[in-house]
Amino acid sequence: MKFNVEKILSALGGKEVVAKMDSEGRAEALEVLRVQELAECILHQKTVSQIDEEISTRTFRKGVGTLYCVGAATPFGVRQANEDLFVQRLPKMPQKPGLIDYFKLRFFPAHHLLRSADLALKAGMDEEIVFACLLHDLGQVIMKTDHGWWGAQLLEPYVSEKVSFAIRYHQALRFFPDDSVNYEYPKDYNAIFGCDYEPPPYIMDAYQYCRNHRWYMAARLITVNDDYAFNPYHDVEIDKFTDIIGRNFNHPKEGLGFDNTSVAHMWRSIAMPDTPL
Repeated sequence: MKFNVEKILSALGGKEVVAKMDSEGRAEALEVLRVQELAECILHQKTVSQIDEEISTRTFRKGVGTLYCVGAATPFGVRQANEDLFVQRLPKMPQKPGLIDYFKLRFFPAHHLLRSADLALKAGMDEEIVFACLLHDLGQVIMKTDHGWWGAQLLEPYVSEKVSFAIRYHQALRFFPDDSVNYEYPKDYNAIFGCDYEPPPYIMDAYQYCRNHRWYMAARLITVNDDYAFNPYHDVEIDKFTDIIGRNFNHPKEGLGFDNTSVAHMWRSIAMPDTPL
């Protein structure tokens, strides 16, 4: 499915208005447009089979990681908004990059993660929960499919077991309501997955396992603070969480991607996605 550039420009206020925006302003405006489109989709709900039939009409696969995909609105921001769909040249990473460097240079603008963490912070939740909310969708930069598992694996050497557990299982919990914390099934999922969608057996199994685990509520609170509204007026900077990251993230002295752990290659792939081999 190609982007209609004229339609996008018109929706954002015209060429002159767009020309005056900086890159973050354009990303914000496109995110608002995406929310509006999702709302329209919800009004015209599709079934699982209808969504499945659209696979061959798209120019990219929905499951691909956001760093490797152009033209799609994602929790990390809109990376491209024209018909040519070219990837952007990425800024160089420091010699020994840390988590905040990745946020600023690879995950930017990461509105969804920052807003989710800020919601948890303002609600007075435990610092580990705030931290887990800040990181919960990082797996999507590599792979959107099973991003909870990808994210947990990516982070396991550097965070507590509780945080990695919460990130892994939030993916399954998001499909199941929990009245005790006022969590409802997200309406957006009717447009994303289909109005008659039923989670596959492995998701059901993961939910049941997590539901009976001592850290269930840690994973559940990620879903509670998973900012499905994507409020475009709620701006948060990663620097707000510098101290929380410092207390909860075990930075390797060699830099993320160069510390010879079992996941170092995953961080290098994020740092250098244009490496040919």
